[in-house]
Amino acid sequence: MKVIFEVVEVRGQCPLYKPGDRIVIEEFWISEKSARPCIHALPTLLHYALALREGADPIKLGLTKRGGEAYLHCPDPGPPYTPGGSVIFKAWVEEG
Repeated sequence: MKVIFEVVEVRGQCPLYKPGDRIVIEEFWISEKSARPCIHALPTLLHYALALREGADPIKLGLTKRGGEAYLHCPDPGPPYTPGGSVIFKAWVEEG
């Protein structure tokens, strides 16, 4: 079972991610095929990875308006508060 987090939007500037980049959690590790994990985004992603993998409903978690995928973002607020930016991730679970 895999939980996939794909970058769908970057608000501001992110030196690491661009739309389409993916972080893949396989069982209990980050796949070697993943984009490099960012220490700012990783706590948010890992917080939900296990819940989604175990079947938690993204609607009940407040992570989407309709079923299927969940949406999360890194905690960097971006300008004018930081020189970075916030990355929006779409997450879903896949078998295999």
